[in-house]
Amino acid sequence: MGVLVNPRVFISYSWSSPGHQDRIRQWAEQLVNDGVDVVLDIWDLNEGDDKYAFMEKMVTDESVTHVLVFSDSEYAAKADARKAGVGTESQIISREVYSKVKQSKFIPIVCEFDESGEPYLPTFLKSRIWIDFSSPEAVNENWEKLIRVLYGKPAHEKPTLGKPPTYITMDVAAPASPAVVKFRALEQAILQGKRGVKHYRQDFLDACYMYADALRVRERPKVENMGERVLQDCGKLKLVRDHIVDWVLLESEVDPSDEFGEALIAMLERLLELKSRPPELNSWNDVWFEAHRVFVYEIFLYIVAALLKTGAFDILNLIFTSHYLLPETEAHGPDRFVTFDAFYGYSETLQILAPEGRKLYAPAAELIKRQADRADIPFADVMQAELLVLMMAFINDSARWYPQTLHYSSRSGAFPFFLRAAQHRHFEKLAKITGIRNADELREAVKTGHQRMNVNQWRNFWLSDRSFWESMNMDALDTLK
Repeated sequence: MGVLVNPRVFISYSWSSPGHQDRIRQWAEQLVNDGVDVVLDIWDLNEGDDKYAFMEKMVTDESVTHVLVFSDSEYAAKADARKAGVGTESQIISREVYSKVKQSKFIPIVCEFDESGEPYLPTFLKSRIWIDFSSPEAVNENWEKLIRVLYGKPAHEKPTLGKPPTYITMDVAAPASPAVVKFRALEQAILQGKRGVKHYRQDFLDACYMYADALRVRERPKVENMGERVLQDCGKLKLVRDHIVDWVLLESEVDPSDEFGEALIAMLERLLELKSRPPELNSWNDVWFEAHRVFVYEIFLYIVAALLKTGAFDILNLIFTSHYLLPETEAHGPDRFVTFDAFYGYSETLQILAPEGRKLYAPAAELIKRQADRADIPFADVMQAELLVLMMAFINDSARWYPQTLHYSSRSGAFPFFLRAAQHRHFEKLAKITGIRNADELREAVKTGHQRMNVNQWRNFWLSDRSFWESMNMDALDTLK
């Protein structure tokens, strides 16, 4: 953090009345108390000094970082009429305003409004952004804004320039997403407590589904390299990933209701449709559907990460314990329902992402890592989410999962959610998700899952030195107050 430099300001105002002059002095004293070096005529203009030379020096002096123009009806009238005193001073200021490229030095402070609600400002300042000091309430509300401007520390700063989206760097033409407008309408409905949120939500989710469904392969792809087609489609589908994540973050934080939970389950079932064969296809190759399978895998991990972030642990329990109806083209035999492991996805065609002469252990994870450009859910959060999914697979006898993104976990990497679960109050969060309230019972269930899934045969994980058991902090769970 850089060293703050105390700003130095010159105050320009009119001696409209003793009361106004007294308010200016009080504000100047308050500025000084906030570390601002103030130049004020009643403090710095001595007998015998040339007041016009003093004014010009203060306005043009480079050591003066800002000129605060406290304008009321009298100041504005004198400035526009070019009357002595304020008129002369304002001529100097206006010359600087019109001639300087950097005009942020001059800050209008409005002390009075006319009958129509317009601020009293000299003509040369009317187009500039001003701060309202017209009442004690306005001063209280805007004082921090003024101080932040003087110190160059605004409340809202432009974010750091991020990386170009993957669909740009891959030179993929992505169609415009109609879900953007639908999401804004849903967001306003939720935040304003409007009726009919359910309908806004459905419109948004339908738009997301139709965008993704339009990218499904419905005829033999005319490409030489199917890997390139999968890569391009995944880049386009990232838009939907972000739409869905924005929705989950918003609604699970504002109001994680039962209605939201049911909508999320219904949306996840529709994702299973997206990764399956379209019903109109009678001849196909499974590789045609790899883009959507990776997309569904990726978005499932992001949903888990988003729910962890907002603390929607009951909703997490719901998605891990629910059974999902298979789409018609995937239903074989009497078993029509699947568990959360149906959202798993793999792609061998994405080996095109591997460096020359090498082979990736998990090509889908490599793509997910490259597309992890969200500041609010970084790739570390995605890996932590997959570790939770793996734990849930361990304790569910009918589920299996291979944690592809954890190939990128460092040897020293730690996962905060599991580390904190050593404390009882944080273990309670994990207990809500798993449905297992006793740490010893959870340890036993995870141990059984390790054996059932032959984890000891898995290779090439950076965290294998610690084991998944240690990454989940199993031995320390619920051992601290």
